[in-house]
Amino acid sequence: MFNRDKWNEIIEALTANWFRTLLTAFGVCWGIFILVILLAAGKGLENGVKRGFGDIATNTMFMWTQIATKPYKGLPKGRRFNFKIGDVASIREKVPGLLYISPRNQLGGFGGTNNVVRGLNTGAFNVYGDYPEIINQDPITITSGRFVNYGDIDNNRKVAVIGEGVKKELFKIGEDPIGEYIKIKGVSFMVIGTYMKKSNNGDREQGQNEIFVPFTSFSQAFNRADNVGWMAITAQDDHSITKLKKNIIDVMKTNHTIHPEDNRAIGNFDLYQEFSKINGLFIALRGVAYFVGVLVLLSGIIGISNIMLIVVKERTKEIGIRRALGASPWSIRGQILLESIFLTIISGMTGIAVSTGVIFLVNKILDGIPATNETMFANPSVDLTVVFVALLILITSGLLAGLIPAQVAIKTKPIDALRAE
Repeated sequence: MFNRDKWNEIIEALTANWFRTLLTAFGVCWGIFILVILLAAGKGLENGVKRGFGDIATNTMFMWTQIATKPYKGLPKGRRFNFKIGDVASIREKVPGLLYISPRNQLGGFGGTNNVVRGLNTGAFNVYGDYPEIINQDPITITSGRFVNYGDIDNNRKVAVIGEGVKKELFKIGEDPIGEYIKIKGVSFMVIGTYMKKSNNGDREQGQNEIFVPFTSFSQAFNRADNVGWMAITAQDDHSITKLKKNIIDVMKTNHTIHPEDNRAIGNFDLYQEFSKINGLFIALRGVAYFVGVLVLLSGIIGISNIMLIVVKERTKEIGIRRALGASPWSIRGQILLESIFLTIISGMTGIAVSTGVIFLVNKILDGIPATNETMFANPSVDLTVVFVALLILITSGLLAGLIPAQVAIKTKPIDALRAE
């Protein structure tokens, strides 16, 4: 392995017909290039799609009431019902493994009439009555002031946290909204904070046009009593919300006298289940990338094997002289295998280097795109594991490419090799 003469001989053999060697190496180089680019592209698409979820806690479900579709215990079908604030404690008590349960009420938005006034400025915004935990489930960045806390909840404080979009609509440029009052449906709320929200489902602008107020003051101001519009429920990291979902819904059916087999009375959206589907899709894409890349690489390996067979044929007399001088079959085999592995690794690493350069340029271009322009492609990359896997593939491929030519070389009888022209 560390014999200088042996390596000089390998280099001399490969450069004797450099154009043929270059064409042969291109097959392996191209195969590795395609493999790395496909994996990087898949990762870039995965990053872009997952970025669409924002920072929202993915182990979360959302639950709301619909219409009872089956009669039960004297109650007719078609009736409407509401979740109650007491349901939160009931769920927490009967369903272990939950991290956050956030009841929520909502007002306005979705292209409705103007519901928020400040001086002469008006706007139609989503207004949410929330508990402080919601910021852990659907994170926002507080740009000034603070978010709602339990002091606000316990004291029914009429305070509000507004998005930067709301601030832009209701306040003058440079004006500090903290401590100022806005009217929501005629009820005055004092602004205690502003926020920015990362894009969620690609709707960046809508995320800045929301207002958060304490759940209790929302219920009091807008006559919601103890009713809850919907809930955001997040499971602990070691539990799956998908597995806990049935237990949660069963508790709600019991609390509101819903038929156990009425699966349409309570609506839900399982974010973890959808997120798992997306993860499964990208695992499949990685498998396809490896499959296609290895097939392309295999064509290059076959090319190297063919060229090595030609090289062995051209060096038949040389091999015969070596055998006549006492060279062992293993030394002949090792020489051919080393040449094959060396050519494969050099061409493969060149492919890795070129693909890395392409990925770097793509990332530079993506970094230059303004953050306001949401794309479904972000930070294409490959980790070191891929490089090590590629290196292992190259070494294995080099051995396989040289194995048949090496066997052909050692099976040639010395006397027959010496007669070759």
